[in-house]
Amino acid sequence: MDVVTNILTLAGYEGLVFGIVAIGIHLTFRTLSFPDLSVDGTFPLGGAIAAVLISQGANPFLATFIALIGGMGAGLITGLLNTKLRISALLSGIIVMVGLYSVNLRIMGGANEPLLRDITSFDIMARIMPGASKLIVAIVLVVIVVILVIGFLSWFLRTEIGLALRATGDNEEMVRGFGVDTDKTVLIGCAISNGLVALAGALVAQNQGFSDVGMGIGMIVLGLASVIIGEALFRPRGITMVLLAAIGGAFVYRLFIAIVLRLGAAPGDLKLITAVLVIIVLTMPFIRKKLRGDWLPPAKRW
Repeated sequence: MDVVTNILTLAGYEGLVFGIVAIGIHLTFRTLSFPDLSVDGTFPLGGAIAAVLISQGANPFLATFIALIGGMGAGLITGLLNTKLRISALLSGIIVMVGLYSVNLRIMGGANEPLLRDITSFDIMARIMPGASKLIVAIVLVVIVVILVIGFLSWFLRTEIGLALRATGDNEEMVRGFGVDTDKTVLIGCAISNGLVALAGALVAQNQGFSDVGMGIGMIVLGLASVIIGEALFRPRGITMVLLAAIGGAFVYRLFIAIVLRLGAAPGDLKLITAVLVIIVLTMPFIRKKLRGDWLPPAKRW
């Protein structure tokens, strides 16, 4: 029973913190129809900014907020490459992701930045909750952040700008015909998405006690897997439910990974297991339609 509780608790924390990544990826891939691969670079960017600022004595909550702003800046660069220089969305994300690797090394002055002797946001939260375990403290803090994120996005995506952003993803040419500046909506969407990913990176770095330049590898696959699983399992309707489904998908994904590790899988195989899981989830609709004999269009190639 203790093993089951530990697995569920750990999956709960990881589902929440990586659910923020999933929400960010949902904004670009699903809402905006913008295949942004720069998140593999903005995740460690958030961790690097927060870790360096905290190690220099900055308030950890302020450092986390600055990490969010840094991620938004990286997202703006991705959007500008696409909207102003007319580089394809896919290639824009790859360029920023590659460039951020060197930027993160510069920020940290090396491959990693330790936080073992520094006060983080989780340490401050632990003082407010004396007697609680480290994992419970982490869950409570991340729950607060997730509530703030979902609350903000549920409001923002219902505003005039938010509706224009959603409409841009549905039919950009039609929206442009109504006089909407679609370049602006793309920039806003990319900025918010990468800001959320950087925020998650800052939280993960503080909880694990260090930031590493390679901590973002495979983050795009993790986020997409969470989004796809959430949509497949919960079939959400409405903005708030879509955001909650991304969190739920991240929880199910991390629970699956925790169970696989408990069954004896090697940690080095997790990326391969994730890839196989994504393939299975993505091909389920194709298989169902194939069995029914429905016509299927060619796969998107962007």
